[in-house]
Amino acid sequence: MPIELPVAWIVVLNCAGWPLIQVGLAWIFTRLPETCFRRAPRAFPGELWMLRQVLQVKRWKDRLPDAAGWFGGGFAKRSLQSREPGYLRRFATETWRGELCHWCAIAFVPVFFLWNPPWADALILAYALAANLPCILAQRYNRIRLHELLARVSGPADQ
Repeated sequence: MPIELPVAWIVVLNCAGWPLIQVGLAWIFTRLPETCFRRAPRAFPGELWMLRQVLQVKRWKDRLPDAAGWFGGGFAKRSLQSREPGYLRRFATETWRGELCHWCAIAFVPVFFLWNPPWADALILAYALAANLPCILAQRYNRIRLHELLARVSGPADQ
């Protein structure tokens, strides 16, 4: 805790900081061009099995919020609207946009270490992981499934 602050300020910074970071990043990522997100990583071997069987993402992913509609130009990812290959590719691209946004939010954790005592650092890290990892896992699961569907709809060469 390099910066000594009164407890009230620490609480305010922690409670206000996370919503500002999450909403700010979502706003920024919504405005970045789609071309920034076309190079999503492929799934590693066994990833779909782990997401489906071990973590059971399909059972809980629909309970997560979809903040795409909060800002103009966001791409809603709550449900599949078409099986057209162009739409499926765009949807897969948007899952990468969402995943990266959540990874960036986690990357802000060390900023909070500047004013928090060590015990609060652990709470901040736990919050960041609890708030962002489920969204990351859901985005990865959806992207893998979208690539499978795209392969069935248009053939492997068109992915």
